[in-house]
Amino acid sequence: MRRFAILSLLALVPFVSAVSSQAYTWKNVKIGGGGGFVPGIVFNPSQKGLAYARADIGGAYKLNSDDSWTPLLDFANDTIWDYWGVDALATDPIDPNRLYLATGMYTNSWDPSNGHILISTDQGKTFTPSALPFKVGGNMPGRGMGERLAIDPNSNNILFFGARSGNGLWKSTNFGATWTQVSSLPSTGTYVPDPTDTTGLNSDKIGISWVTFDSTSSSSGKATPRIFVGVANQGSDNIFMSNDAGTSWTALQGTNTSWIPHKGVLSPAEKSLYISTSDGAGPYDGTLGGVYKYNITSGAMINITPVSGSDLYFGFGGVAVDLQKPGTVMVAALNSWWPDGQIFRSLDGGNTWSALWAWESYPTLNRNYAYDDSLAPWIGPDETASDITMQIGWMMESLVIDPFDSNHWLYGTGETIYGGHDLLKWDTTHNVTLKSLADGIEETSIQGLISPPVGPPLLSSVGDVGGFVHTDLTKAPTTEFTNPTWSSSSDLDFAGNTPTMIVRIGTGDSSEGKQVALSYDSGNTWSQDYGAADNIEGGKVALSANGDTVLWLSANGGVLVSQYTSSFTAVPTLPSTATAIASDKKNDSVFYGAAGSGFYLSTDGAKTFSVTKGGLGSSTSPVKIVVHPNITGDVWVSTDKGLFHSTNMGSSFTAIPGVSEAWAIALGAPAEAGGYPSIFAAASIGGVGYFRSDDTGATWVQINDATHGFGSASANVLTADPRIYGRVYIGTNGRGIFYGDKA
Repeated sequence: MRRFAILSLLALVPFVSAVSSQAYTWKNVKIGGGGGFVPGIVFNPSQKGLAYARADIGGAYKLNSDDSWTPLLDFANDTIWDYWGVDALATDPIDPNRLYLATGMYTNSWDPSNGHILISTDQGKTFTPSALPFKVGGNMPGRGMGERLAIDPNSNNILFFGARSGNGLWKSTNFGATWTQVSSLPSTGTYVPDPTDTTGLNSDKIGISWVTFDSTSSSSGKATPRIFVGVANQGSDNIFMSNDAGTSWTALQGTNTSWIPHKGVLSPAEKSLYISTSDGAGPYDGTLGGVYKYNITSGAMINITPVSGSDLYFGFGGVAVDLQKPGTVMVAALNSWWPDGQIFRSLDGGNTWSALWAWESYPTLNRNYAYDDSLAPWIGPDETASDITMQIGWMMESLVIDPFDSNHWLYGTGETIYGGHDLLKWDTTHNVTLKSLADGIEETSIQGLISPPVGPPLLSSVGDVGGFVHTDLTKAPTTEFTNPTWSSSSDLDFAGNTPTMIVRIGTGDSSEGKQVALSYDSGNTWSQDYGAADNIEGGKVALSANGDTVLWLSANGGVLVSQYTSSFTAVPTLPSTATAIASDKKNDSVFYGAAGSGFYLSTDGAKTFSVTKGGLGSSTSPVKIVVHPNITGDVWVSTDKGLFHSTNMGSSFTAIPGVSEAWAIALGAPAEAGGYPSIFAAASIGGVGYFRSDDTGATWVQINDATHGFGSASANVLTADPRIYGRVYIGTNGRGIFYGDKA
């Protein structure tokens, strides 16, 4: 038996005060909730109103009485950034103050760290980590299965956790402090989504799908003997039952073993286990599947799949039972990509079902719901016309009914949380209200930020969403970037002399149009740049001072330039290894680039570049170039070997003392009118953190604290407000955008 011990609490939130600190107030720039996958939502069965949600890259959240959510893991910093990947959660049915989270982002080489079980005894206000001897995959395939972590409902010192990667089933008898592997389970899971994937993302074993205790098989104070475990196998036994608290196991027969069990949800009053299955691990795949009901008393496994034949073109994910109304069960299509997602509801234990929508006759669709996106109006559309698709959602692995309120339900999608407070109307008028209810779950991955000196205070490039004009930081935008609309965008920039001119870059392909767009009114309207070639996308962009020239360091087409929206042409004199570019904010002809330890200058509108005499020390990976808004040639460069400053177009550089590594940097409003801009940096200055200098790097103050770590510093982006001294914006990889002001 392998064992491991709990870590010191001091290891949980390291905070190095290498320089003086200044108190900052941090708030999310409100996008309205959503923007990412919510694979798990769990209600506590003992305390009314207590519920938690987990995100694949955005941490965990606690539900508030006003339907908003409070983030619990914002302390995650560069050392423990992978805490934002939550692969399972469990809330204690005996002691509702206890909460457990299984954290870790990837099981492949992208995340070098083993996972943890985070233990809270105060509903997530504080955590103590218990180290696992293997990795956990909160952002891996199959992350919507579960829950993999379960608390014994009769003896809450006992927990079981189902691991990935063939690591099997684990048990704790001391509230998660130490763990022992359960070697008697017949299978640890053999299914991998794609054995040929050399990255390890899709070629790792999914492992254990879920763990469910049968609370009716024991009484309080005694270990629950009956436990069910779902395992990611195809073509072999994949659901197992123990009647001796996990000492021995038998396979449950009667399901289609070519389909993987995604959920196993107990209905105590019925003494039944409801099981959803799909032929893929999810969350993106799944073209076939079924729903089953296991009668614990009789041992019968009954197929209760809501649809069959040509109507069955998806697998099943989320399952919910109504503890107030035994026999009421709901199940979600994991991925019904067209014309919409689908949810089914039964009042008689799965004998008969009704659906959230149905064809009247093609192409007319009867939608049995109203739609309310008032908290995140950009999600839209508000209409319920028959030709509108994908309103209900996709990647629907989490589906729950409040155990104290049959009207209250929630389900997670690939973009947000939906639900409402009128679920019982489904059974009468058959017209419920689907409402976006993810307020506070800012789960977006931010790729780029700009804060121009005029117009809206902030514009963002966002993965999986596209991006926004943020005219009011406290209100959700009404719409994403449109015309053109891309699923993701990688970067944007403004023209220094005409800052209402904006350029943005998409990360799609030719099906989403050419991936360069221009705006002449601060992002309110856009026009596609037809000079861009098809199938070139992503990367970084710089717009010349007058807005006539676009320099594009693309992800797959090299370095390109275009003037007056003409066809983009290659720039061979800026190395293909370049990792950073920028435009001068005053001189329309001047651009800058960096590759390795070399700094490159163009004085002919980015047509040609030459390496300057001033180098970037021993740098191998420049990250960001920022330019003084009013002085040509005054540039800053962040690199893996420190922070460098030039006042002469790169002819010479000064390495800023004390900065050993720097990632995102930004220039903001000066401390005094007419003074030099404040510089902000995500950097290592005696320790990794976020810093501000008002004297060109001579001294620094640390502006983040132990409760605001912002995840991985190297993955984040910064911009600073040129109109408000001290204000900085941090775009994170999973928790949206924060803005900070001096407290």
